[in-house]
Amino acid sequence: MSVALSSPEGMFQPVPYHHVSVATGTRHVHVAGQIARDGDGNRVATGDLAGQLAQALRNTARGLAGAGATFSDVVRLRFFVTDWSPEKYDDFVAGIEQVADELELPQPLPPLSAIGVDYLFEPDVLVEVEAYAILD
Repeated sequence: MSVALSSPEGMFQPVPYHHVSVATGTRHVHVAGQIARDGDGNRVATGDLAGQLAQALRNTARGLAGAGATFSDVVRLRFFVTDWSPEKYDDFVAGIEQVADELELPQPLPPLSAIGVDYLFEPDVLVEVEAYAILD
């Protein structure tokens, strides 16, 4: 399996992620609905976007590992953030930085989208993560 990440010349720079990913492989791994809950379903980091994002990424890593994948196999990330505003950007980035080394997140990240939404799964959920990976 191979994932090649790039940001071709002429695309908006600098951004903390690559704009393009090209992958070869036959097994597609989709991890979705990852929120700030621990393994017992308990809330983690209530009211804290950075803390919730860090926990959601930890959960995403567990989902990937369950399929035999890591973040190095991810070709696309998608984040849904409630009541998004530009003022939340620093907290969003802080959540990623909290777990970057722990989860061995590639730097820059794979292509990603951060999508503002009105609400998510439950009223206390501030962020949800999806990852798409290719294996074999």
